[in-house]
Amino acid sequence: MPRPIAKNYGEKRSHILKQAAKVFAEQGFDRATMAQLGTACGISKGNIYHYYDGKEALLFDILDSYLSGLRDRICGLDISDLPAEKQFHALVLETLIAYEGADHQHRIQSKGFGMLPKAEQARLKNYQRDIIGCFSTTLQKVAPEIFANDKARLHATTMSVFGMLNWYYMWNSKATSKARREYAKTVSALTLHGITGG
Repeated sequence: MPRPIAKNYGEKRSHILKQAAKVFAEQGFDRATMAQLGTACGISKGNIYHYYDGKEALLFDILDSYLSGLRDRICGLDISDLPAEKQFHALVLETLIAYEGADHQHRIQSKGFGMLPKAEQARLKNYQRDIIGCFSTTLQKVAPEIFANDKARLHATTMSVFGMLNWYYMWNSKATSKARREYAKTVSALTLHGITGG
């Protein structure tokens, strides 16, 4: 007879994902053990197996939950009634706010992809492409005369924006929400108007 799902299954799963992300980020995926994960979660190693059949499944769920949530949050913004430049700023700001508190997920994202099967990597990359696509589409609205016939330049500009955003989470991960809002203004101004622009 199948094991019944506990009423607090989702809550426990979220707790496991959060603690496992911390262990993987600090210990490294290869060195982390299921016993360490159990200790970090405050449960037995055997109890973790009620949720995940191994480290790889846990790693995938951490990244899948994080990136799908990030995609939904950023691409789901209701900003269609805003001017294009304000749409872009809203995307930048939402990304910086969403990055807050996600240091461990970011660290294992950069190192963990290669540990997963190709099909799972492809699913995660699709989330990333969707987010990049939201930014690219908005930038094209801002300057259609520049980007309409120059997809390479549009892609380079979009990825440069992410370079600025990812620099911030790498070097200023403890920044307050107020500091993130100020930096969002900087990224938007640099991207849309350059250093000396208005």
